[in-house]
Amino acid sequence: MDLLLAFAALLFVAVLFSGLAHRTVLSTAVLFLLAGFVLGEGVLGALPLQPDDDIVRELAELALFSVLFTDGMRIGVGELRSAWRLPGRALILGMPLTFGITALLAHFVAGLPWLESMLVGAVLAPTDPVFASAIVGRPEVPQRLRRLLNVESGLNDGLALPVVLVLLSVVGGEDAPLSVLAGELALGVLLGVGVPALAALLIRSRFTGTTPLYEALSGLSIGLLVLGLANLTHANLFLAAFTAGITVASVSPAVMRAFEDLGEIITELLKLAAILVFGTLISPAFLGEIPVLGYVFAVLALVVSRPVAIGLALLGSRLPLWEKAAVAWFGPKGFASVVYGLLVLDSGAAQADAMFHLVALVIFASILAHSSTDVPIAHAFARASRTDPGPGDPADADSPVTADPEGSASG
Repeated sequence: MDLLLAFAALLFVAVLFSGLAHRTVLSTAVLFLLAGFVLGEGVLGALPLQPDDDIVRELAELALFSVLFTDGMRIGVGELRSAWRLPGRALILGMPLTFGITALLAHFVAGLPWLESMLVGAVLAPTDPVFASAIVGRPEVPQRLRRLLNVESGLNDGLALPVVLVLLSVVGGEDAPLSVLAGELALGVLLGVGVPALAALLIRSRFTGTTPLYEALSGLSIGLLVLGLANLTHANLFLAAFTAGITVASVSPAVMRAFEDLGEIITELLKLAAILVFGTLISPAFLGEIPVLGYVFAVLALVVSRPVAIGLALLGSRLPLWEKAAVAWFGPKGFASVVYGLLVLDSGAAQADAMFHLVALVIFASILAHSSTDVPIAHAFARASRTDPGPGDPADADSPVTADPEGSASG
């Protein structure tokens, strides 16, 4: 079966049932994931894709780049200044704790050696709110919560990458090129700031003019320029994408507004295509190769690692308990972990296959669990806001002073 035909058919089914999915636990992400599972080589064999096929990695990277670029556009520099404390806690405390707890579970539960366990922890540390879009994208969810998840997930992908690459080089017996990794990260930030800033100057120039049709394409052209230059210079793709999105929102709000709808459509299409392809890699035989303790590890990685880490990271903040619980739960594993897992599989390390199996299982379970619970929890926030709006909650979301509900309580 042709991949394009399969994607088109599933996309039409998703269109037909999108209204129902928006209101219930049904999820288009789960539809594409399970369809990939059924159409993959292990069941019907209609889409016999392998992890080392170019289309698998390319789609995952493109989807992650698009997600981070559009996410960054929602967060300008002004918003980062006014609401950095809670995302900072999640990144500086929560992410390392998630990494450490996951590594401990990989060693003591799944039985991996220490270095391999640390590598699995680093691969699974980043979060991806695209699989919890009903939380991040719904106005009934408190804005501080959406900002926290959005900023955290946008930054932790790039922060995890150097750790993954260093551990990969150690596991593979090679010297860790720290200077090269630092250069890639710095170059990613440079491209993410420089290209959109220059583009904004040219768009606003009195010597140029943009028609309404092409105005919507301005954001797309900037994103493609950043993507192409990052590939050419080996800069960090994902840090470049998120930085570029923030820069566009900060220096050219008109470009952001013109591109917003088109950007959401492009991101959704890439996301669904990547999920379909990833689903084809998860076959009954693949799942059967994972020992029982691997399944125990996957469950604990979802219900222990992130909740415990975020619970500790947010101690002392004035974030309401219900919002803390939502942040702790919505740490879905997505495209960053898929890309990094494929890097592990391609590394040639002695236990690369075992590590990839564990990573893929956690991602598979995360998509099922988080994409099926985001809508009910968003509805719960909506009901709570109608019955008990809470003291000053709208101000908490918008005010630079109260957007981060920590205040003096944290120290």
